[in-house]
Amino acid sequence: MGVDDTLTEVMEIPPESQKSDVAHEPHESQETDEELMKRIASGDTLAFRQLVERHQSLVIATVTRMIGFSEAEDLAQQVFLNVWRSAPRWRPEAKFTTWLLTIAKRLVFNESRRRGRARLLPQSREPDDDRPDHPDETPGPDQQLLGKELHRAIETALASLPEKERLAVILRRYEEMPYEEIAIVLSLSLPAVKSLLFRARNTLREKLSHYLGE
Repeated sequence: MGVDDTLTEVMEIPPESQKSDVAHEPHESQETDEELMKRIASGDTLAFRQLVERHQSLVIATVTRMIGFSEAEDLAQQVFLNVWRSAPRWRPEAKFTTWLLTIAKRLVFNESRRRGRARLLPQSREPDDDRPDHPDETPGPDQQLLGKELHRAIETALASLPEKERLAVILRRYEEMPYEEIAIVLSLSLPAVKSLLFRARNTLREKLSHYLGE
């Protein structure tokens, strides 16, 4: 099976995979990312499949929040194709996922510029849609409406941020990435990243002040 076929088979993502709280569970393979990359550099498509399965939810979740779910899977495939092509030249100078998200950043920013302005498309699922039904815990209609409204407001506020600020927030808030790794992904100094996040948080706080009671 070729690389394109492997990607097509592995990355047939059901709609619910767009949720940002997808658990990025490690694949059951005991090999490290570095060991898999060595095998991929030698043309091992099985190792490539394992790497894609291990990290596809991270890439798709991040890309979705940047450009919307409708194009996230296609762009994620491009990210992993770049991994395959770059494997022979790859050196473990940074954590693999940091390097992976650096590739994703470049492709997302290119797509944003191609469009002229990146925009975040609404997600097809609202928060908590996958929770089991418990009659005594089910929110009333007003609470459900408020939750959906807040969800849309957060997406809109996030989409309004400049692309670097938006990606910094996504990596810090949703992926819990350390400042040092965000700095590598964005090719910025550590103080610049902290300044970027400070501005972004102030902007989000202002845009969401209605819901924060400010």
